[in-house]
Amino acid sequence: MRKGPRVAKTFTRYGVSLLLVQALLACSPQTPDTQGDASAGNNAAAALSNTANATNASSAPAADRKLVVVFGDSLYAGYNLGPREGFAPVLERALEGQGVPAQVVNAGVSGDTTAAGRQRLAFTLDGLERKPDLVIVGLGGNDMLRGLEPKETRANLDAILAELQKRGIPIMLTGMVSAPNMGADYAKAFDPIFTDLAKKYDAPLYPFFLDGVVGNRTLMLPDGIHPNPQGVERIVGRVGPIVAGVLKGE
Repeated sequence: MRKGPRVAKTFTRYGVSLLLVQALLACSPQTPDTQGDASAGNNAAAALSNTANATNASSAPAADRKLVVVFGDSLYAGYNLGPREGFAPVLERALEGQGVPAQVVNAGVSGDTTAAGRQRLAFTLDGLERKPDLVIVGLGGNDMLRGLEPKETRANLDAILAELQKRGIPIMLTGMVSAPNMGADYAKAFDPIFTDLAKKYDAPLYPFFLDGVVGNRTLMLPDGIHPNPQGVERIVGRVGPIVAGVLKGE
């Protein structure tokens, strides 16, 4: 299994407080009670809209480029960022710079839990013009912040990865860690999910998506939890080489 650089295993190192947890909750438009079939359809439509926009922005035909889908929540969706400032477009440019022409389509939806992602996965994949060369999955943060059972998060992510594997689509994971106010028992159940599933599916893992960014005000939006354009650049600077290596078969 390919492994990303070693990163922090706890939010404590970054001084993330309950106020930051509340800030992210305030940025999430959905609650667990609203994540039924209707919201899943709306989220899938939003993801496909993001996908269409990203595809239209690419100048070369899809057949001449690797197709990468980033499938996640607001951290992937580019919350409060410009159309060229989010994770997907910045990663696309970084891959180009590393000699890997790619279309990186944005299938991130703000507020998504793993349950919502699981519901919209097939719809999102079926809406693509062809099978992706890689899907990067980044979900679980909203589950943790809402105090959802880690066993549910694990089951949903497992189902997402199983569906991708069934379709023969290569997978990469970016992980999340539990905030301190969730307690030690919650962290013990939540934090290993990403490592365990990466091993199960032999998928490359970047253990903490916000490593080196969260807690640094110069790299964060005013809400203190989402990266600003400079923060996204920092994240892609770390994640991008891993993605390039996967696409090159290294």
